[in-house]
Amino acid sequence: MTSWIAGTPYAALLDTVSRGALEKLKPQLIPAGTVLFRPGDAPFGFVLTISGRVNVYLNSRTGRELLLYSIDPGQTCVQTTLGMLGSQPYSGEAITEGDVVAVVVPPATFERLVRESDEFRRFVFKAFGDRLGEMTHLLEMVAFVKVELRLAQWLLAQADGEGLVKATHAEIASAIGSAREVVSRRLEALSGRGIVSLDRGVVRIVARKDLQLIADGSD
Repeated sequence: MTSWIAGTPYAALLDTVSRGALEKLKPQLIPAGTVLFRPGDAPFGFVLTISGRVNVYLNSRTGRELLLYSIDPGQTCVQTTLGMLGSQPYSGEAITEGDVVAVVVPPATFERLVRESDEFRRFVFKAFGDRLGEMTHLLEMVAFVKVELRLAQWLLAQADGEGLVKATHAEIASAIGSAREVVSRRLEALSGRGIVSLDRGVVRIVARKDLQLIADGSD
């Protein structure tokens, strides 16, 4: 039987002990739009993504949504790690962006591997540290960087080779930690200056140099 680990980022991160335990687990197909957990839920297992992406959001009582991070193959969920190690309930919401194939490591297996496998333990804590660094950067951006700069930086980072960003105003607002109405006003202003053009679900960067000046805080 072919190992599901072969050809994934986990192949280079795991030792014989952890591979032997994890290869016994069966990958699952999780349909797009599936909610994996909500605030208050108890962790059900440690998810190892093989393909696809899971987005983790923080929701406010007023309905605003902030994208905390995305989980791609080889990455882990900091909230799940906290829950598995410290019996903490989830405070965010995780939703599959598209169809996802993943392996769910049961709590008992996770705890045993953390104790017995040096490589697995290093993988868990390194991924946890990387995630904390990303979240600290996100908090700094939301707290200290103007919306215009965050928007310009995000658009430049997400644009494809033709300068297209396929995202709704609500999705952009979630990604940069702002309100949809604020993002819509800023995009309309950029459109009025000829820096971007707007269509339903699409932002096209027209004047990349001008947008870069805004992203650099030079405009």
